[in-house]
Amino acid sequence: MERGRSGGVWRGMLPLLGLHVANEYYRLGRKPPVTAGLILANTLIYLRPGPLHRILPTVDQVCFNPHLILKYGDMRRFFLSAFYHMGESHLVYNMMSLLWKGIQLETSMGSVEFASMVAALLGLSQGITLLLSKGLLLLFDYETAYYHQFAVGFSGVLFAMKVVLNARSDDEYSYVHGMIIPTRHAAWAELILIQLFVPGVSFLGHLGGILAGLAYLQLRGSFLGSDPLALLIRNFVGAVSWPLRFVRSLFSFQRPRISGRGRVGRNLPGRVVAAAVWRCPVCTYDNSAWVDVCEMCSTVRQDHHHDFSRTHPSDRSGDLSLEELRRRRLERFER
Repeated sequence: MERGRSGGVWRGMLPLLGLHVANEYYRLGRKPPVTAGLILANTLIYLRPGPLHRILPTVDQVCFNPHLILKYGDMRRFFLSAFYHMGESHLVYNMMSLLWKGIQLETSMGSVEFASMVAALLGLSQGITLLLSKGLLLLFDYETAYYHQFAVGFSGVLFAMKVVLNARSDDEYSYVHGMIIPTRHAAWAELILIQLFVPGVSFLGHLGGILAGLAYLQLRGSFLGSDPLALLIRNFVGAVSWPLRFVRSLFSFQRPRISGRGRVGRNLPGRVVAAAVWRCPVCTYDNSAWVDVCEMCSTVRQDHHHDFSRTHPSDRSGDLSLEELRRRRLERFER
């Protein structure tokens, strides 16, 4: 979350973000749709292409400001401010972080559970930031520093996601900007380091994100049963996709299958033929082991398991001409 006001400017970093996202998704077997949707939504809101420029509110209209939210009940600032960014570098940094965290969490949790978690973390992080700013005003008279501060960005949710991801990790230590930090303290270390290196960011917004992640883990651990928000999302998706599934079922058809007890083909070297069939030496048709005459060309089976006295000269495959073999095949298919 970053303080201030700005508009969307494209300086060439977005193509690099697009290439990185495409490369990561190309390597994945299962493509996490919610993570991709969040990245796309944040990017489109920043670029505001075509009709979106007229539809979407400006960044000045949605900046997170505790004073305006509490005074006027402006819920648009409360929810939409997380999807706006101050500049291209702000957007790209947050989306790269979202890509890394989102892929891991959505792959392990499932898309519905992940979407439910993101919605909960968004509300918790914004709400805790609002309460912190109001509390600082009442207790310490910090009015200008936090209560009237304007901020935008998805980083509050990202800090909350980092807390959840670290809680699910089996690693004891993590790298934070090149430093080895115990995993359970990684989010706190990143909070301090970012504030030192980039003083213009919203410390309260990032702190609210960490506390939101801790609150989510506590609430999720104490709640027994299915997540009600995830259940609601799952039912909504099922209701929306039902017409599509119904139309698909109307026009679906099964591929016609060729039935038969054998195959036609050459006897390739190294090819293993099941013991339950025998291959005709003339037409290479695979016949059932229960029959002694080829079902394709009527050639009598000849091997050491059968009596050779039953083979007559007129039935031997070597005596059949090409015309006779072709005629027998046609008769076989016309049965």
